[in-house]
Amino acid sequence: MRTRETAVQSMGHRTRHSRILNWQAERLPYIFAMTLITENLRRVREQIAQAAAKAGRVAEEIELVAITKTHPAEKVREAIEAGQTLFGESRVQEARAKIPELPSNLRWHFVGHLQKNKIRHALPLFEMIHSVDSLDVAQDINRIAGEQGMHPRVLLEVNVAGEGSKFGFSPDKLRDQMEELLALPRLSILGLMTIPPLAEKAEASRKYFVQLRELRDRLQTEFHVDLAQLSMGMTEDFAVAVEEGATLVRVGTAIFGERPKPRRE
Repeated sequence: MRTRETAVQSMGHRTRHSRILNWQAERLPYIFAMTLITENLRRVREQIAQAAAKAGRVAEEIELVAITKTHPAEKVREAIEAGQTLFGESRVQEARAKIPELPSNLRWHFVGHLQKNKIRHALPLFEMIHSVDSLDVAQDINRIAGEQGMHPRVLLEVNVAGEGSKFGFSPDKLRDQMEELLALPRLSILGLMTIPPLAEKAEASRKYFVQLRELRDRLQTEFHVDLAQLSMGMTEDFAVAVEEGATLVRVGTAIFGERPKPRRE
């Protein structure tokens, strides 16, 4: 006959077992997502290597910037476990909250539109800014960098397609303002960046990547400056960008999955 004490012990065991099962069930989606990120990174790196080989390049010439916009620090940690150390953010406020939660040896690039009132916060966080899209912004970065004793590394964003909805220099305006940009003593201008129009097929982006590369080549010749970095290509078209000379590709969704939808208040 079971005693009261035995029955209580049995109930305790069942309760603990149930808690363990519940904890495992709660963790399964997280574990699955983490495994998926590792596999996604492997696949993206493989595609970069294949595109580089197709163009007669070596994969080491291209850096993968893993874009973490809206994704939590937990997902970033899995990418770190898979060997990724270079990440990108497009919102300064989000970066200010997320970056301190993660290892201090990571490298961070800013890839979004940089508002003037966010420059002072952005400069200490990012080793490179991809999106200097006007002379005014460049001058403000130069001034604030002087106050902070910094020498930011930047890329100039070019709106090669002339889209009214996008930021960036037009190719002609960039040429006209290049001397003024190069005269800013605090900025290290390392190259160019572009975002082509949205398209159903990656191949549609190729002509814009070619235009950016050719513009870079002309600017290097005319102004006797080294603009080695070309930031172009995202989840939809990064392989085409590599074929056309990208040295930095900005990939988020293909690594971390779709961005979480904002909650309704």
